[in-house]
Amino acid sequence: ADMWNGMPGMGHSGAARAGMLNFTETAAAEWAPVRVNAVAPGWIASSGMDTYPDAMKPLIQSLPRHVPAGRLGTEAEVSGAIVFLLSEAAAFISGACLRIDGAAPNARRHWMMSGGPAAPEYQGFHRGIRPRVLGD
Repeated sequence: ADMWNGMPGMGHSGAARAGMLNFTETAAAEWAPVRVNAVAPGWIASSGMDTYPDAMKPLIQSLPRHVPAGRLGTEAEVSGAIVFLLSEAAAFISGACLRIDGAAPNARRHWMMSGGPAAPEYQGFHRGIRPRVLGD
């Protein structure tokens, strides 16, 4: 659910996510020097997509067309972002929410997507399996 721009039919989920963002920012101040951060994955290609009813397949297959990066994210990209936030390299990052979404919330109807090649994927997660619903 898109907490950045709203998502009709999913207001309950967007509100919960927005609440977690506020909690992350508040806890970062209250619990310092403990670092408190959040990640906000967008549309991530995972095996969970194969559990949706068949009626959802066309919608799922259309998602990459609405992402400026030209594709869905990978499980490895989410885990890589989390590993970074847990590492010493992120020692001065607290109260942040790292979006892992290919800029999907920034897409606008009045701006045509490039239609060029998709951004390269990071596939460093050895158990990553592309959902069947997305084909090859």
